[in-house]
This record gives sequence, C-alpha cells and structure tokens, in this order.
Amino acid sequence: MESTKSTVQPNKQQLQNRLKRIEGQVRGIHNMVEEDRYCVDILNQIAAVQSAMNKVSLALLEDHSHHCVANAIKENKGEEAIDELMAVMQKMIK
Repeated sequence: MESTKSTVQPNKQQLQNRLKRIEGQVRGIHNMVEEDRYCVDILNQIAAVQSAMNKVSLALLEDHSHHCVANAIKENKGEEAIDELMAVMQKMIK
C-alpha cells in the first residue's frame, strides 16, 4: 500500500471538525503557557488534546479498516494492507 495513495475519507467533515477543535485547544495551551498559568491546568489541557487526537486516530483506523483494508483483501492484497495497518498501529501505541 502506498502512502501517497489518494483516498476519499468517508467521514471527512467530522474529522475536520474534530481537528479544528483540537487546533483551538492547542492554541489555548499556547496562550496558557504564555500567560504563566498553573502547570497542572496546562497538563490537564494537554491530556484533553491527547485524548482528542486518539479519538481522531481511532476513527481513521476504523474507516481505513472497513474501506481500504477490506478492499485490499477483496483484491488479494490483504497481507500487505494488514502489515501496513499493524505498522501504523505500532507507531501509535509507542
């Protein structure tokens, strides 16, 4: 499977909305650091961003599994697709 392969995201608008919210949260964290806010408050916001990013990742993994990997299996390219999926999952859990 190629990383430059173009794919239509079935839940593109939902992903974009989530990413825009995360972008706003990250800007908020930047402002908190700039304003010398309490460290624990900043860390709580960082944890919220990490959780939100994990949800985006899981949504993408689910879409990829149901569409790209499923299609690859139908085209007898399943082993390659599964290997690629496992490699990206290993990166995510490190």
